[in-house]
Amino acid sequence: MKIVRVALASLALGTSVAALAAPADGPNPRFTGSDLFNLSAASDPQISPDGRWIAYVRRSNDIMTDRARSAIWLIDAASGEQQPLVAGTGNHFSPRWSPDGRRLAYASTSESGAPQLFVRWMDSGQTARITGLPDSPQGINWSPDGRRIAYLMNVPDEGAKLGSAPPKPEGAEWAKPLEIIDKVTYRTDDGGYVKPGFDHIFIVDALGGAPRQLTFGAYHDGNPEWTPDGRAILFSAVRKQDWEMIANDSEIYRLDVDSGAVTALTDRRGPDAAPEVSPDGRLIAYVGFDDHKKGFEQADLYVMNADGSGARRIAPDLDRSINQLEWSADGHSIVISYEEAGSVTVSRIGLDGRVTPITRGVGGGGLDRPYAGGGFSIARNGSIAFTTDSVARPADVSVASGGKTRQLTRLNELPLSGKSLATVRTLDVKAPDGTPVPSWILLPPGYQEGTRVPVILEIHGGPYASYGPHFSTDRRCSRSRATSWNS
Repeated sequence: MKIVRVALASLALGTSVAALAAPADGPNPRFTGSDLFNLSAASDPQISPDGRWIAYVRRSNDIMTDRARSAIWLIDAASGEQQPLVAGTGNHFSPRWSPDGRRLAYASTSESGAPQLFVRWMDSGQTARITGLPDSPQGINWSPDGRRIAYLMNVPDEGAKLGSAPPKPEGAEWAKPLEIIDKVTYRTDDGGYVKPGFDHIFIVDALGGAPRQLTFGAYHDGNPEWTPDGRAILFSAVRKQDWEMIANDSEIYRLDVDSGAVTALTDRRGPDAAPEVSPDGRLIAYVGFDDHKKGFEQADLYVMNADGSGARRIAPDLDRSINQLEWSADGHSIVISYEEAGSVTVSRIGLDGRVTPITRGVGGGGLDRPYAGGGFSIARNGSIAFTTDSVARPADVSVASGGKTRQLTRLNELPLSGKSLATVRTLDVKAPDGTPVPSWILLPPGYQEGTRVPVILEIHGGPYASYGPHFSTDRRCSRSRATSWNS
């Protein structure tokens, strides 16, 4: 009887039950907003010291919470087989191999609260939490002997105050205290308002225990880099009285682990950053430039002696801004990355300045915009793990070894194989002086050759970052229109 009443009510409304329950005629070939929850993207590929394994962060989106989630996966570099390494409750990120490759450190929120530092023993699969931190550890870096882990963490500060509030009666519910903002940089695009505090360097025993803070003061220190003897840590920072007003004047500092003494190794007018020590400890590679007070300056590659003397620019004819650098195991060259023609190139630079490209296919930024991006890591045998993407697919993991490049993952082949995506064509564009300008035009899904369609020219705000032929939900999937842009 209940079923009859439902049917009669539906008919009275002029709608049949069969119509309400009718299934879709077929899959939707167009990319829609709900398809975002089916996508995965690789980031932060970390190859083991012996080159056998690659740990990477696999990012996806949870449809139940509308939030991003991250897990750590492990790939066999030879076969390409992969398996989840750290997944489940919480977010897991920043995998870093110990020097002997037998352990993996990472950050995780698996126990709720702030992200903590964990260590996994790869042979047994056992995992131990080694910190109880109030904030997330960043820049995780093992000591050369594998006994300690250095990291960067924000140390909270009370911030500026204007007097004090009167005593609050027990049980009273008052409005939040007045917030005083006295910092030049008080908010960021991705993080909102910056909470009071300063980033400082800590070390902790790799087996757990109380951490030790190494740097102090009203400055933001950079990621730690151990020297090969384990006696010192290098970092970059603006440790000057008017640091907020001279953000482009960072120096490279040497921190003595035992005494805590901090010594500046650079002193030019302009930023020096991202120090990397050669395997034998004799040289320090870093990036920087002389600040001419322009809106954009190109970060060049430099090498100096361990005591800061003898600084010289490497490969001065390379007209590209350096993003990332790592020494080769033999100390004869430096592997770097830089943006070029809308994508990221990884090259090997000898100390004599010779530049040898390894791959031009590095990619992997956000899902919404076609920014150039991605990262890499290098093993002792010279194998390089990196993220790569395409117009039709978000970031995957590839490996370059022995002069050959292999793509190891295809995370979105199944969810995107049935979608009709926009296509990209390269345009032949030259500046008035004849210089080629990397440019592309985006054609809507299902475009028929010879058909006239409206064109929208997007003026990108470079040169701080570049667009390129990369996956983008905003420009390649959901719009039935053509778009063109240049890097």
